[in-house]
Amino acid sequence: MHARMDALKTAPFDLGSGEDACLLLHGFTGSPWEIRPLGEALAARGLFVRAIQLPGHCTTPEALLDVTHEDWTRAASEALLSLRGHRRVFVAGLSMGALLSLLLAASHPAHVHGLALMAPAIHFTGAHMWLLKRLRRHGLLERFKPWILKEGTDLSDPAALAEAPILPAFPSARLQDLWSLQDLALAALARVRCPTLVAMSQQDHVVDPAGGRLVAEGLTAAPKVRLLSMATGYHIMPRDVEAPRLLAEIGDFFDGVRQEDDAPEAAAAQAL
Repeated sequence: MHARMDALKTAPFDLGSGEDACLLLHGFTGSPWEIRPLGEALAARGLFVRAIQLPGHCTTPEALLDVTHEDWTRAASEALLSLRGHRRVFVAGLSMGALLSLLLAASHPAHVHGLALMAPAIHFTGAHMWLLKRLRRHGLLERFKPWILKEGTDLSDPAALAEAPILPAFPSARLQDLWSLQDLALAALARVRCPTLVAMSQQDHVVDPAGGRLVAEGLTAAPKVRLLSMATGYHIMPRDVEAPRLLAEIGDFFDGVRQEDDAPEAAAAQAL
């Protein structure tokens, strides 16, 4: 039996208050700890923020044995719909959470008013993932490598790395779910109809930074797309060295959407 993650650090959270809200979605084998700094920053700007635990996450590796990407998509949809009482709802996701965010925006266009996609996991980097995908194609992945071990997470900031909650392993079967989400997210890009910010780190060791441009170019129906490239920091962007800039950029982007939406109402009120 593998070790359990720190329940306090990985807990879901609600922060702030306001007419507008933001749903935060963490990455594969990650937790709300990864995205809490963004939640705090958005709450300080007057948004209600909700971060959930995706099914099978935040406890033990064994908990991931009995879930699939459909469970993650369903949980994200339920969390989005739980915010229907708010005037506007934004969604921000990290890595796999960014893929789920894209699917939410494509499937619920009336409920998602803006997206922030941090290090979207469209394409993985490195020979290891390439080899694992080849094993899967030949039906050998789960037979020869049922568990993938993790010794750390992709952070350049040593202080953040020291306090990061780590899931020590995960079932290799869940990689198939990640690859399925990649395909679904790519197919959904053209159906996203809300302003979207895509942020990538050029030193990411988990996902290919070029995937961010691919995502941005595929958002052909989005009224506004901003591609943000970070020169330093690794994959867990909201916790790494350029986090202050990232949080400010996302906050400003969402504030801009809110102001643009409010402008016609303000003009109509002045005309009365």
